[in-house]
Amino acid sequence: MFGGLTFMVSGHMCCGVSKTDVMFRVGEEAANAALEELGVRPMDITGRPLKGMVFVDPMAIRDDEALQSWVARGLEFVQTLPPR
Repeated sequence: MFGGLTFMVSGHMCCGVSKTDVMFRVGEEAANAALEELGVRPMDITGRPLKGMVFVDPMAIRDDEALQSWVARGLEFVQTLPPR
């Protein structure tokens, strides 16, 4: 959808990868809090950030534990949404 590979859960985008970025859908509240973390920035492709989604620099998720933590955040949020 955004020129990369997206992983869907119950019909909702959860996380994905592009040439240089890793995207996670964590919800608006969690995204705002995550922006305080090193290597996290708003997911902005068109000049308008997408609410509830963030890009995480690959260097910030270099080890399995960090990646698993971000994937868990994405899963936690999309599981609150009704299936599509």
